[in-house]
Amino acid sequence: MRLRTKIVLAITGMVAALVIAFSVLYLSQLLRQRVASAFEDSQQLASQIAFAANSAVPDLSSTRVDTGDPEAVRKALGDYLRTDITLSNVMESLVGSWPFLYDAALVDKDGRALLHTNPSATGKPVPVRPAFAELRYAPFRKQLSLVLQSPQIYEVQLPLDLNGTPFGTVRLGISTVFMRNEIRPRLRHAFVLSVAAVLLSLVLAASLSHVALAPLQRISDQLDRMVGGQPAEVLNEADPYDEYGLVTLKIAHLGRQINDAKDLYLYKSNLDHILANLQDGLILFTRDWRIVLVSASSEKFLGRPRAELLGRKAEEVFTAASPLGAFVLDSFRQARPVRQREIEADGRRIQVALDFIQQGGTPIGALLTIRDAESVRRIEDEIELSRRLAAIGSLTSGVAHEVKNPLNAIALHFENLRQKLPKLTPDASQHIDVVGEEIHRLDRVVQNLVDFTRPVELCLVLTDLHKLVEQVTLLAQPEAQAVAVAIECGPSVEPLPVKIDVDLIKQALLNVVINGVQAMPGGGTLRVSARRENGDAQVAIADQGPGVPADVRSKIFNLFFTTKHGGSGIGLATTYRTMQMHHGSVSFESIEGTGTTFFLRLPLAPADDASPPTSLASS
Repeated sequence: MRLRTKIVLAITGMVAALVIAFSVLYLSQLLRQRVASAFEDSQQLASQIAFAANSAVPDLSSTRVDTGDPEAVRKALGDYLRTDITLSNVMESLVGSWPFLYDAALVDKDGRALLHTNPSATGKPVPVRPAFAELRYAPFRKQLSLVLQSPQIYEVQLPLDLNGTPFGTVRLGISTVFMRNEIRPRLRHAFVLSVAAVLLSLVLAASLSHVALAPLQRISDQLDRMVGGQPAEVLNEADPYDEYGLVTLKIAHLGRQINDAKDLYLYKSNLDHILANLQDGLILFTRDWRIVLVSASSEKFLGRPRAELLGRKAEEVFTAASPLGAFVLDSFRQARPVRQREIEADGRRIQVALDFIQQGGTPIGALLTIRDAESVRRIEDEIELSRRLAAIGSLTSGVAHEVKNPLNAIALHFENLRQKLPKLTPDASQHIDVVGEEIHRLDRVVQNLVDFTRPVELCLVLTDLHKLVEQVTLLAQPEAQAVAVAIECGPSVEPLPVKIDVDLIKQALLNVVINGVQAMPGGGTLRVSARRENGDAQVAIADQGPGVPADVRSKIFNLFFTTKHGGSGIGLATTYRTMQMHHGSVSFESIEGTGTTFFLRLPLAPADDASPPTSLASS
């Protein structure tokens, strides 16, 4: 609904409410006053009839009436009252002169009419009617409903005494017809005034809204300019001392602030994005050591959400009882920067650095950096391993190139020599066969080197990692059953969509699974599971073998390094290289005598990738 329509309806409704309220008040006062006047008049008229009745009845003790006989007394009273011309004239004149009087009657103690303005009702029981006092003291709503509904007869009673002894009552019938006839014209008059006032308020509200809202269009144009990136203009006709002029000036000032805030918002959005993806914990303090900026990773180091940290002082967050808190509070007290220190907190090693920010030689804040020492070492080990694999790859590529051609020539001449030699003795033939086998083995080693160092073009497909793991376990089942190894595959709780080269990742997983099976020649259980882990997809492969000795763990991913008899030393190196090409990682945990668990991590596919995961049933 438009604002102008709302204003028109609001003003019209307000005027209508006021008109209705005053009309109701006027009618209530009119009705209450008229009912009260009728009640008082009926009381006076009943008193006049009672006086005339008392005057019409003589002292019965001076007459022949037997005062001890109630029936005789009643009959005598009826005769006196009916035969009294003055009383009859009074009753007839009152009913004819007062329009609200419906009838009048003198009633004895038994409820029979001694005298009635309706002659046919004389001597008969008079019905009891509602007391007019109920209408006199009723609330306005009830008075109005009683008056506006169908006509009703109310009654006013006044007791009659004869020589101090009550012998009957005066009853006057009061009709509501006269009040309804009197109030209806006034109701119509008030209704006409109300309608006229509402119509007038509509016209006034429309005119007022047009005048009041005319500047809003110009203000809207100003806001459109601000949204479009243009500065708002201060109109020449705007009076800086009226409301419109003040609003125009404020809009222009606000436009400048919004343009300045846009750049700040972009900077803040970029900063929030960086802090959300930063692995290190960063906490920024003001000059009074109050926290104003916290990275998402800080929560895992402090064990508290960022919302609880912002705005608090250092002593409210850190306590001297913890090593980290003691380090931070001590550094703040001494105002001494700490480049890097490694401490143990909550059972793990962390690296902490504190830098004080200064401007013109005056401290204006501090920056606390927290990182996981184990993660740093793991990254350093991975970098070192990658560097060594790259060096090995460069070396083996050159060696393979230099060895391949001479080796082919040796194999060719060896076959020619075997064919030209005369029949050999069994002993000589055995030596010749050994030389041929070793030449072929050397050729296979060189070919593996060539395959390992050759660049690979990935064919990425959106795939559910759970299905790929199930296929790998099925491929390894025959070899596992041969050595009494049971492969348990964890349930797929939720899909794990990843973009991978299916063949390469399948081979990488199969290398680790086969290694796990071969690590348990006496049988056991190999557990394979896939799940989400810190925003990545992780496959865990746990065996129950003897474990990896501590002295060879740093060499396990080296090319041609193996602890198995007859192993080539290429499987885990190939797996490591494949995971790196997919921006993933491979790591392991091993306990000697208990077993080894390998963890293969791959980044999950973006949530906005519309293509469904590929089915692997035909792979």
